[in-house]
Amino acid sequence: HVQLLESGGGSVQAGGSLRLSCVASGYTYSRYSMAWFRQAPGKEREGVATIDSEGSTSYADSVKGRFTISKDSAKNTVYLQMDSLKPEDTGIYFCAADQFPGSRRLWLGHADYWGQGTQVTVSS
Repeated sequence: HVQLLESGGGSVQAGGSLRLSCVASGYTYSRYSMAWFRQAPGKEREGVATIDSEGSTSYADSVKGRFTISKDSAKNTVYLQMDSLKPEDTGIYFCAADQFPGSRRLWLGHADYWGQGTQVTVSS
């Protein structure tokens, strides 16, 4: 049974920081590319950051320089460190996993597995 479990969401003021975690279980974690997506109220889900099985990372332009994706393979966990948060970062953040090499499919919105999401609220 494959499961992605996110945690770390919450409410912060603009300029603050949060670190999201996603623990994976039920599959060969190290072979998968991982990503964080978010969905703001009334908007479509969008990709935020990806990290592939080799550790290469990529980011949406809106979060470059502020967010950092990383992983700890020993803990089957991927993280999203979010600094200098802005009100427009508000939304539900989802963890995703894809067995296809690289991050291309993830940036197209495709993933084999999705987490349930964790709420992030940034107030001005």
